[in-house]
Amino acid sequence: MDIKTADYIGSWQKNADMPHTELPEFGFIGRSNVGKSSLINMLTDRKGLAKTSSTPGKTQSINLFLLNKQIQFVDLPGYGYAKVSKDKREIFGKMIKHYLHDRVNLYCLFVLIDLRIKPQQIDLDFINECGENDIPIALIGTKADKLKPAELEANKAAIDAALMKVWNELPPFFISSAETKVGRNEIWNCIKDTLPK
Repeated sequence: MDIKTADYIGSWQKNADMPHTELPEFGFIGRSNVGKSSLINMLTDRKGLAKTSSTPGKTQSINLFLLNKQIQFVDLPGYGYAKVSKDKREIFGKMIKHYLHDRVNLYCLFVLIDLRIKPQQIDLDFINECGENDIPIALIGTKADKLKPAELEANKAAIDAALMKVWNELPPFFISSAETKVGRNEIWNCIKDTLPK
């Protein structure tokens, strides 16, 4: 998709405080440091739109972006933030839960998974919980450029096998790299297919 305008709208600690529109919204979530902000920047062709950091837990609020004045991207706090206090983890958990359950214009939640490592229980639990609550999701494997093709294939197969223990039909899964832009077209096609015709 050709992104003519990409604007940062603001950050909020509570879903209830966010501006409510009927514009289609697409959320991005995953473990801390999985590459959410980098992926948003890659998809929008805007290097500094979403703030990136090598420090896990950098995103600590719900960040909203407006693209082409037609759709919205949401950069959500990561889960599994080891370096964040227990109190903040609880705040983040409530923030994410309220957003996912109350945001009526959420068309799809992209759950990001680091392809370099074996399936993490925290990822599997989160994906399964989304399934149990009928939250529309798609999976994005990140940092594909860090792996050899055989490693990438084996790691994705391990994730699929872990999910198949619970899921009858797996959600869509896209391979991506913010560095090489692998997966950009496929993810945008998924977004376009989700939009009202």
